[in-house]
Amino acid sequence: MKYAFMKLKTSQLEQIVYTGGDFAGGGGDMVEQKDEKSRKRRRLAWDDAPPKQPQEAKCGESRKQVLCRHVSPPKREDDREGHYVFNLGDNLTPRYKILSKMGEGTFGRVLECWDRQTREYVAIKVVRSMNKYREAAMIEIDVLEQLAKNDKGGSHCVQIRNWFDYRNHICIVFERLGPSLFDFLRRNKYSPFPVDLVREFGRQLLESVAYMHDLNLIHTDLKPENILLVSSEYLKLPGCKRISSDETHFRAPEVILGLGWSYPCDIWSIGCILVELCSGEALFQTHENLEHLAMMERVLGPLPEHMIRRADRGAEKYFRRSRLNWPEGAVSRESIRAVKKLDCLKNMLSQYLGCSRSSFIDLLHDMLRFDPSERLMAREALEHPFFRNSA
Repeated sequence: MKYAFMKLKTSQLEQIVYTGGDFAGGGGDMVEQKDEKSRKRRRLAWDDAPPKQPQEAKCGESRKQVLCRHVSPPKREDDREGHYVFNLGDNLTPRYKILSKMGEGTFGRVLECWDRQTREYVAIKVVRSMNKYREAAMIEIDVLEQLAKNDKGGSHCVQIRNWFDYRNHICIVFERLGPSLFDFLRRNKYSPFPVDLVREFGRQLLESVAYMHDLNLIHTDLKPENILLVSSEYLKLPGCKRISSDETHFRAPEVILGLGWSYPCDIWSIGCILVELCSGEALFQTHENLEHLAMMERVLGPLPEHMIRRADRGAEKYFRRSRLNWPEGAVSRESIRAVKKLDCLKNMLSQYLGCSRSSFIDLLHDMLRFDPSERLMAREALEHPFFRNSA
């Protein structure tokens, strides 16, 4: 479970788009900030002192007992990876009571807590006590505060509730949310979404990303796991199968070719997500780069020669004589079969679409262009007929 930035609502569902938290080296989940350096921040810290505000006593309970009830637990050593060690029912500072673990990732853990001050449930990201993760967390806080500062309403961004430094762990407080979009898909057996719901999800994803891009921020890791629903309720849809999202790749071709990240990377990821919502199946179910490129060519046509020529040294091995080294370079026959079973984008989706077929396919082709300079920008995509017209 990851926690973060953007809030989306529909009349049918409420959802959150969340930027990932693995900012430090090796992680793929990050918000990249363009053209702006992070400012230095004053460090805040908590100790084990009881809360300053008086707490309500239970029947027969003294003030001293109240204060003891809300103090932090004895200090424990972090685990070998720098994760905070806790017991359910512990206090995370006198203000927050730990109720459950919501998830864990490279960055740390997300805990469900009760906020005694606001009397509501919250989700707290407790970052690992290693310098690279602490530094990355401070960058994340800067980004969250920048999003909140510029939010004039309607940006879908979650406001950062609070943050503090507790026993060498940066802790970031968010509102508690429901399951991820991936969990939603899994509960519904990876069922295709109705086109009207795909349209609404797409509109709000693009509105959120457009807001971030306006602030010179790139998400870089949009995928169903990083989209959280506000409500735990979900629609029941007809069944369909899909493999684990752990085997799914949402990266744009320019990233695989070593040509760098920029705003169009997010548009590519949204295009992949919309295909998955429409069909119930992830578009590119692989983490192996050559197979991924072969799948792209199978669905969208050949890669442009000018992109192949500019590929960095790490990606040169995927090509021979200016064309993809496929199937010769395949790691297995199973990999070749996985690529062969794919069809062109139009044929893949035609069975799921009604009167919106033409405009939706056209939108996807414009979002999934190989050349990032030719891809639609977020605000351009919002003006596409698929979103302007219900038919």
